[in-house]
Amino acid sequence: MNAMPAPKPRPSGLDDASASAPVAPAADPRSIDPRLGDTIDVPPETPLERLRCLRDTVLAESDALRRTAQTLSADAVRAAELTADCRGSVIVTGIGKAGWIGQKIAATLASVGTPAHFLHPSEAVHGDLGRVRKDDLVWAFSNSGRSEEVLAIAAHLRQYSHGLVAITADADNPLAAAADLVVTIGKHREACHNGLAPTCSTTAMLAVGDAIALLSSRIRRFTPQDFARFHPGGALGRKLTVVDDIMRDVAHCRIAPHDVPVRQAMVVAGLHGRRSGAVMLVDPADQTLSGIFTDSDLARLLESRREGELDRPVSELMTRCPTTIRSGSQLRDAIAILSQRRISELPVVDTTGRPIGLIDITDVVSLEGSGATPSPSSVKLTAHV
Repeated sequence: MNAMPAPKPRPSGLDDASASAPVAPAADPRSIDPRLGDTIDVPPETPLERLRCLRDTVLAESDALRRTAQTLSADAVRAAELTADCRGSVIVTGIGKAGWIGQKIAATLASVGTPAHFLHPSEAVHGDLGRVRKDDLVWAFSNSGRSEEVLAIAAHLRQYSHGLVAITADADNPLAAAADLVVTIGKHREACHNGLAPTCSTTAMLAVGDAIALLSSRIRRFTPQDFARFHPGGALGRKLTVVDDIMRDVAHCRIAPHDVPVRQAMVVAGLHGRRSGAVMLVDPADQTLSGIFTDSDLARLLESRREGELDRPVSELMTRCPTTIRSGSQLRDAIAILSQRRISELPVVDTTGRPIGLIDITDVVSLEGSGATPSPSSVKLTAHV
């Protein structure tokens, strides 16, 4: 095994204390060159000066967000209401950095249940305008409101959609004039030392887009269960998926009454096709789960040459009151139980204690390592006897 590389030394002049201590804002990095009569940048030379530059950038964008929050008005609320009421898709457009922000916002809208697509302005004039329908709502992002590519399609977007919402720095620009509704984010000096690279403006644009998208989802009463439907994979999906979505339905589980011999229970519970590693045993009187008998239990009988016990009632050999999980519980709880209890099968029961399905370790093996902790209300833990 290769040794891990040693950590790189901290830059000289930047110890633990100086790295964590509050740092005063750096002076404006520009100075006047008397020979040129203009400003030139003075690069930060020391580690502490460079740390100040990093922090100043974050603080500048944070200040931009605070100013933007204070300028939001009823127009932003109206944009969220139009989005919530949209019967078609939200078409998001923008060019340059604003276009990248637009793509992220389109993804956010889709993830919270609003069908959304990004329309590139350059592709739009070469046929992609055909994607826009009368029931669609258009969001157009442009800080200046003067992006030629966006302005070239603004009139068409407004005419052939349900409405055009412009998200821009102020309401005094051509894009705002072409829109049905204008949401302003305010004018911000960029954090770039030259005051040019889009930073504060794009951060404000992103935050406002997120805010409108999330408000629209709340207006439509978008729930965690709805969210899970659109995020079946990854950590988000595991966090919200319920056991009912992945369990083996009772029709595909091995079930037998607990008052029959082991041999007969194995026959009664026989299934064609894929097998689970356990037989769920029920009380014949009310069909509630009373125990579980696993393939490992059967193997131990045979390995110890106790074949005669196959004719004993399975209730005498089964694990009584097994660990179960309730229908509607989260999948992450089931994964945590399987891991913590070191079991391979987890019956899913309804509120009356009747089995409705089974979680088998092989069904969730790819989801292990989620680090989940089960909620007490979802699981019944009892000692195996």
